[in-house]
Amino acid sequence: MLRLRPQLAPGKSTSLASGVRRIVAGNAGLMTGAGTNTYLLGENEIAVVDPGPDDTAHLECILSAAGAPIRWVVTTHTHRDHSPLAARLARRTGAQLIGLPPPRDGRQDESFVPDHQPADAEVLALGDSRLVAIHTPGHASNCVCYFLEEERLLITGDHVLEGVSPVILPPDGNMADYLHSIDKLFAYDFEKIAPGHGELMDSGKQVLEALRAHRLAREQKVLFSLAKLGQADLNDLTPVVYDDVSADRHPWARLTLEAHLIKLLREARVGELSGVWRVKA
Repeated sequence: MLRLRPQLAPGKSTSLASGVRRIVAGNAGLMTGAGTNTYLLGENEIAVVDPGPDDTAHLECILSAAGAPIRWVVTTHTHRDHSPLAARLARRTGAQLIGLPPPRDGRQDESFVPDHQPADAEVLALGDSRLVAIHTPGHASNCVCYFLEEERLLITGDHVLEGVSPVILPPDGNMADYLHSIDKLFAYDFEKIAPGHGELMDSGKQVLEALRAHRLAREQKVLFSLAKLGQADLNDLTPVVYDDVSADRHPWARLTLEAHLIKLLREARVGELSGVWRVKA
């Protein structure tokens, strides 16, 4: 049974910093944890980041908590636990929709049609808030992190999560892009990370370093396990590479394993024939 922490109870508006509040959506689950984090930025005018699933109760919580006009709705990406409420919220408030359009991989919220697509490193002046949009493909090709300069806060969506590493979803998700995006974030002067699921994280640069190290260690485990087996398909390789992960998560781990293998294939470190993988000599 999923045990929810009181500070992540759905529908509760929690102040995290000056002009930054969090409301957790009521979509707790195996892959969403306590639920999707929706962030309200600003005081006199509000920007809503990741409005979450298309849920009426969550919509009403956002509107009730805002306390000022909602002018912008911003998405980190368009997986179905992050952006489907955006269109309804915009219709209710007249807000501008900001984010990148959904890729066509069958896993996205195709209702999200942005009014503005932020360029990489673009500074968005959203009322009381100044956000730097940072393109961070990897988990999905349209992932964007947002750096709130005044609070030295990095809002990451699913690019960085509390306590777990995000699933990389090929073919739209890309492991090489993901690692490059982690490296890219080090250039920004943030202190804390506000993830798409879970609690606020201190020492943000250390979190990134640990996440990168984890990914590279998993890559080495892929190579070691494949060399030990001689050759294997994804079904046989997954429980070996992810023997430290509960079996109910193996279908998701299999996707990330595939992303690792695609990266290694492009680097000519492994080979593949008819779904069977081997380490290249």
